[in-house]
Amino acid sequence: MKVLVTGTSQGIGKAIAERFLAAGHEVIGIDRQEAGIRHDHYTHYQVDVRDYDRLPDIQGVNILVNNAGAQNEADIDINLKAVIHITEKYGMQDQIHSILNIGSASGHTGSEFPEYCASKGGILAYTKNVAMRVAAFGATCNSLDPGGVLTPLNDCVMNDAELWAQIMDETPLKKWATTEEIAEWAYFLTAVNTFCTGQSIIVDGGESINRKFVWKD
Repeated sequence: MKVLVTGTSQGIGKAIAERFLAAGHEVIGIDRQEAGIRHDHYTHYQVDVRDYDRLPDIQGVNILVNNAGAQNEADIDINLKAVIHITEKYGMQDQIHSILNIGSASGHTGSEFPEYCASKGGILAYTKNVAMRVAAFGATCNSLDPGGVLTPLNDCVMNDAELWAQIMDETPLKKWATTEEIAEWAYFLTAVNTFCTGQSIIVDGGESINRKFVWKD
């Protein structure tokens, strides 16, 4: 299948793209940074998802993964408005099989930066809206909402022993997810699943049960 993933240069997006490539799919990445993947079946477009006039013309997308996101940097524009634009441009067509929005457990709990959790909360409602409309094509739309994930963006708390101990106190499973674990969830919800739709799946090691956000000043 033809898979379009945004935010593929690092972290979760890169892991998702690599998971699809390993399964033999054609993958197209959109990211404002240079490509972090070299593969015969991978095509990279270096463009900011907010730069709507420069988005490539890509026809026949079967799987769309809206992963590109920001934290405390134009959150509403990147995490919500760009997701809506990307989805309407590439996802609302009769060859679509599934759409996945990468949200956040914070969209459910509100326990993070104000605009960030608001942007991710918007994803919950938009996911349901899209699920209703792509059902006409026999397609699904869900959001995958991680808690803590071991990525470079989280280094400031991962490398602070005191803050990390506080975070682990709030996480029943006493660990964070790897990007590969999140990629497996993404693959299942898009390439394998054909019936679950309009749902927002929290994958956070139980952290949202406690709902206490710990971060560096």
